[in-house]
Amino acid sequence: MKVCVLASFMYDLVATAPVRPERGQTVVGTAFETFVGGKGFNQAVAARRAGAQVSVLGRIGDDPFGEEFRDFLHAEGIAAEHVIADAAAGTGVGLPVVETGGQNSIVIVPRANLQVTRHDVAHASSTIAHADVLLVQLELPMPAILAAVRIAHASGVTVVLNPAPYAVLPPDLLAMVDVLVPNEGELRELAGAGPEEAIEQVAETYWAGRPGSLVVTLGGAGVLLLDGDAPPELVPAFRVDAIDTIGAGDVFCGNLGARLAAGDGVRQAIVVANAAAALSVQRHGGAPAAPQLAETAKLLERDDLTTDLTAPDGAHAHA
Repeated sequence: MKVCVLASFMYDLVATAPVRPERGQTVVGTAFETFVGGKGFNQAVAARRAGAQVSVLGRIGDDPFGEEFRDFLHAEGIAAEHVIADAAAGTGVGLPVVETGGQNSIVIVPRANLQVTRHDVAHASSTIAHADVLLVQLELPMPAILAAVRIAHASGVTVVLNPAPYAVLPPDLLAMVDVLVPNEGELRELAGAGPEEAIEQVAETYWAGRPGSLVVTLGGAGVLLLDGDAPPELVPAFRVDAIDTIGAGDVFCGNLGARLAAGDGVRQAIVVANAAAALSVQRHGGAPAAPQLAETAKLLERDDLTTDLTAPDGAHAHA
C-alpha cells in the first residue's frame, strides 16, 4: 500500500472575508491563518492519514517555511529523503481568500517548486518504481512530471494525475495516465467545452476511446466516473455543511490514491475519497484538515456504506 507523490509545497497565508475583492477594491477580512499546503503536499498527507505508506519528492526553500514542512512530514511519518532544500529559491507560497460560505480563490507563487528537474526525479526513480500508485499534479515543471510518469508507467505503477492548475496535457503524458482526476472547470478546459454543454456529454466526448478512468469531481454534486467502456456514473457526495473548501480536492485525490494502492476498484475508492473530502470541508486549512482513517470509516458507517479500510499496520477498520 505504497503511494509516491511528486509534490508541490506551498505555504498558505489564508485570509477569510465576507466576499472576494473586486479589482481596485479593499475588503476588510475577518480572520487570518497560516497552513502548510500545496496540492502535492496536501495529497501526500491525506494519503498517509488514509493508511498508505507515503514518499514525497520535490523542493522547498532553505528557510523557516521549509523547516515547517520538514517538521510536518516527519510528524506524519512521510518519507522525505527526496525533498531538496533549495538555497537559491524560497519555499512556494499560496495566498487564498476564503469567503464566509467556504468558497475560495488563490494566488500561488511557486518559487522552489519551479526548480524541480528531471534529474531530481531520476534520483528518486527507485522510490517511484516500487510504489503502487504515483500521484501527480501540475504545480511543477512539465519535464519533471513527464519523467516521473514515464518511470511509473514503465514499472507498472498506477498513475493518478490531478490536472490542476489547468495546463495543456502533452498527448504522451495522457497516454500514460491510468486515472485522470479533474474538477468540472478543468475538464471543460481540457475538452475545449463551454459552460452550456452538459458535463456528462463533455466527459463522454473527451474520454471516448481512452483506456483507464476519468474521475470528475463536482463538489457537492458528487463525482462523475467514466471507467473504460462502462456508462457514466454519478457517485453522490456526502451531505455536510462546508466551512472551508481549500484542499478538499487534494484530500479526495490522496484518499483515492491510497485506496487504489490498497487494491480497491476505482468506484469503491471514490466512495471512500468522497467521505474523506466531506470531512475535510468541515475544517479549516489544507493538509491539517485531512481526516484520519478511523474518521472516514465512521462517516461511511453513518451513511450505511460498508467497506474495509486497511490501516498502516495491516489492521482493518470496518465501516
